[in-house]
Amino acid sequence: MRPITLAGFEATFAASDDPWRTFTDRDERVKRHAILHGLGAGPWGRVLELAAGNGSNSAAIAPRALRLDATEATAGGSALVARAIRARGRRARALRLAVPARLPRERYDAVVIAELLYYLAPGAMARTARDVARVLAPGGMLVLAHHRIDFHDFAQHAAPLHRAFLAATGRRWRVRVVRRNARWVVLACILRTD
Repeated sequence: MRPITLAGFEATFAASDDPWRTFTDRDERVKRHAILHGLGAGPWGRVLELAAGNGSNSAAIAPRALRLDATEATAGGSALVARAIRARGRRARALRLAVPARLPRERYDAVVIAELLYYLAPGAMARTARDVARVLAPGGMLVLAHHRIDFHDFAQHAAPLHRAFLAATGRRWRVRVVRRNARWVVLACILRTD
């Protein structure tokens, strides 16, 4: 594997508004529905989405949030996210943020992380896990959606990432598999308060 860089992601978004066909591909729609099912009908108060890509999930998540912070590490991706959520007005905002980094707010009721963790080095993933656990409200919802198979541009192998991420938070979770197929899995994880 040869990890993709932020410059590589920037070039990918410069070449196409929808490089992974997340708005149009049937499998991507199925995955998005699983993410929304894991999140639940809401409404959630404050929702954080990390690595929002081109905003295809953001546009679907925004109606379930009173406030959505959709973050993306690249300028091109951030602009696409802003365009995707524009109709939500001030209730949703696109922010440029490359994790690990200080997260935009001190507290969130739900966090969505899709297609990100295998692009982070192990230390960066562990720090991001701790940061997410710190800002997620007790009883809050964490939705994880990632491939189960490896691609050439990953920094880590895909299969063990959800387990490793949850362990790195240092917290206890109630985990439910929302949907799994041969390529990807979506988990709904509730931060335990007991």
